Amino acid sequence: MADERAKREELIRQIASLPTGSLTKKTVKGREYWYLRVKENGKRREVYVPRDEVESLREQLALRKRLEQELVKGGQREVPPHVEAFEGSVLVGDELREFAAPVASFKKRALYGKLRAFLEREPRDKVLVLCGLRRTGKTTLVRQAILDLSSDELARAAFMQVTPFDTLAQVNRDLRKLAERGYRTVFVDEVTLLSDFVEGAALFSDVFATRGMRLVLSGTDSLGFVFAESEQLYDRCALLRTTFIPYREFEGVLGVEGVDEYLRYGGTMSLGGRNYNEQSTFASKGSTDEYIDSAIARNIQHSLKCYQDGGHFRSLQELYDSDELTSAINRVVEDVNHRFTLDVLSRDFKSHDLALSARNLRQDRKEPTDILDRVDIEAITRRLRDLLEIRDATERSVELSEGHVAEIREYLALLDLVAGVSVVSMENLNDRRFRTIISQPGLRYAQAEALVESLLADDEFSDLSLVERNRVLERIRSEIMGRMMEDLVLLETALAFPRKQIFVLQFPVGEFDMVAFDPDAAHCEIYEIKHSAKASPQQYRFLVEDGKCAQTEHRFGPIVAKRVLYRGKSFNEGEVEYVNVEEYLRNLPGAGEDRVL
Repeated sequence: MADERAKREELIRQIASLPTGSLTKKTVKGREYWYLRVKENGKRREVYVPRDEVESLREQLALRKRLEQELVKGGQREVPPHVEAFEGSVLVGDELREFAAPVASFKKRALYGKLRAFLEREPRDKVLVLCGLRRTGKTTLVRQAILDLSSDELARAAFMQVTPFDTLAQVNRDLRKLAERGYRTVFVDEVTLLSDFVEGAALFSDVFATRGMRLVLSGTDSLGFVFAESEQLYDRCALLRTTFIPYREFEGVLGVEGVDEYLRYGGTMSLGGRNYNEQSTFASKGSTDEYIDSAIARNIQHSLKCYQDGGHFRSLQELYDSDELTSAINRVVEDVNHRFTLDVLSRDFKSHDLALSARNLRQDRKEPTDILDRVDIEAITRRLRDLLEIRDATERSVELSEGHVAEIREYLALLDLVAGVSVVSMENLNDRRFRTIISQPGLRYAQAEALVESLLADDEFSDLSLVERNRVLERIRSEIMGRMMEDLVLLETALAFPRKQIFVLQFPVGEFDMVAFDPDAAHCEIYEIKHSAKASPQQYRFLVEDGKCAQTEHRFGPIVAKRVLYRGKSFNEGEVEYVNVEEYLRNLPGAGEDRVL
């Protein structure tokens, strides 16, 4: 009996989550247009359905029909009243607890404390917004919050799942029903799918939050939240951004240790050994491209389409009208990572650290000396770089104006996907360049590695044996990881210490990989960042060079710390501290907690 009841309840939940109505087609001037026909308050309404969503909607409607038939066969003559009472998908009571149950064993992100604090305070006129790219833990945070509600709180809590075919008016009616029945805590998921969300977002704060309802809004189209915050929800919402996942959360929440694992796969909550799904979003070039398309490109396109009735596309309008905006966004993201790879290939492969790394690798693997000596990695790298520059001048030169690229990069920054770190020249402190950092390292690594593999497959390298190609690829992978580790430390340090100036300091010869300048205390710290797990005096030679230190102290005050961050054990070497990089990242104060990149 219990099994039958559980099966019936599961059917009811599935039915409630699926769209209602029927598909209809209209032909205008030879072109087909599709609409979803629904009934609201006895009146028929038609909602336009984009062509690429028709088949998916058709399948969902067919599935709903099959499930309703199955429910009838099981003895339930009609869909239960509490499902029909709401126009959208609304979970309450036992259904709500069952919805949250699967995450009971999951560890919590640092952001959870602020979500819980919002739910525990006296209701005000603000709503809480969870925004971030796909697979960064928004729905999991909501489920964890539901599980932590007391019995009394749970009895007055609800979860609403929005679909692309819902409207703000419909959500308004369902919220009013919940308010009338005494519900005081409501989670509204995927709210940015509402085509009129940005223009009508004030409804949530001005109508319901001001009357004592705690509202938590979440959605993957985070750019839509940014637009709403600047207008309709201005000063009436608190944003918790989930996109950036710092190293310590990758390790502590997901249970995956090691900075190299983070650089390969970090950026989403979809890899986690003990706690989360096993499959990484960035495990392959194909899955990475799919993520960029669905989580980033469509995010921007959908948000722009819904903002100001599509009147905010600016110079991107022509790309949108020609159905090329999504591919243009993909190309800009890819180009950012191609430029990164080109920069890596331009680095000096003769450095002591790289030579030490190669020798250690050779000894660890007991590889034959003759194979390694036959491969002139520096020469091959130069050829790879030249080939990439040629490709940049041809294949990578897409039909995008500088205005297109600039606007797309603005939106990538608003999505917290990219950030800039200053590169300062000691010769001219006013001449600052910026290094673009991708906040999801797994995305960058997947695209960079795939690019190098494709270059090595070029006819120009046909003389190389498989062993030689793999050796070159492994060496370049190591260099990519080293540069990414530098970027990771720079980004997390900047987020952890917002009052400090964090930058790379370049000299005519050599550089400090990171300087942390504290304007208030009028002193600084200098760092070298090495991917190696072994220490060598050559690694800190610039840190102890009198001329460089004197110039730095003249500009940025006394140097209070000289550190080498690397993958080995922490120890002191005279005035230089060697610090394990994972230890360093793990102990940063609040790195990545509710910060805008």
